[in-house]
Amino acid sequence: MMRIAFLGLGNMGAPMAQNLIKAGHELTVFDLVAASVDKLVKDGAKAGRDAADAVRNAEVVVTMLPSSAAVKRLYLGDGGVLAHAAAGALLIDSSTISPDVSREVATAAVAKGFAMIDAPVSGGTAGAAAGTLTFIVGGEAAALERARPLLEKMGKNVFHAGASGAGQIAKICNNMLLGIHMLGTCEAINLGTRLGLDPKVLSDVMAKSSGRNWSLELYNPWPGVMENVPASREYKGGFGTDLMLKDLGLSQEASQSAGVATPLGALTRQLYQLHSGRGYGALDFSSIVDALRAGA
Repeated sequence: MMRIAFLGLGNMGAPMAQNLIKAGHELTVFDLVAASVDKLVKDGAKAGRDAADAVRNAEVVVTMLPSSAAVKRLYLGDGGVLAHAAAGALLIDSSTISPDVSREVATAAVAKGFAMIDAPVSGGTAGAAAGTLTFIVGGEAAALERARPLLEKMGKNVFHAGASGAGQIAKICNNMLLGIHMLGTCEAINLGTRLGLDPKVLSDVMAKSSGRNWSLELYNPWPGVMENVPASREYKGGFGTDLMLKDLGLSQEASQSAGVATPLGALTRQLYQLHSGRGYGALDFSSIVDALRAGA
């Protein structure tokens, strides 16, 4: 059993924390949303009064936050992790953020004697609940090995992408592709249904053909085709449109910085920006199929 502080209890963080509790670890949790903390307390966690209180006696600190700014504030602020965590604690940031910010925070952490990895995840809310996430890790190999027993309680795949920030780079590339193939999947199913095909039949055909992809097979965006995905619950829960828009923005910042052309990534970002502006920001990113169904 390890003493773990878990900060950030959103749609992804909460089930990840629950799996650590189920594995027998002692969790102290904190989130700006009190109801999220209360739910984890009912599951067996302790509540931290604030971030500083939550991390003070922890051997490991895990964070799952929505933005680069939130990560910088939490780790580098006067009331944050680096100022109050126990000496020698292992820090695991599973947020998806700018690689530059990830490196900045890791450099500051190492300078204060902490070990730190960036470990963004893939697998969605279903993977978080089932403990089948993929962790994409950047940082020192020794720090990863310290973290591995915990990561394996929350996921089934752990990849070491390279030095600090490498996990973020791989995650950004992955999510750019995810946004692209979700849009393509939505377009294909919408076209087929407009031409008279049953969306489930078409999905089954494409899943066994050259158009197969994760969005089609495991996260189908069309209502009624697949159970236990956001499309079956009015696109509530899941991976929010605004979070996908944030990740697509990170991919475009990275592509511009590197001088690399990503035209499909750029177009996908524009379309998700429009979708968010129409009031879909809090709904799952697969809800963009509604825009196509409406002829937008």
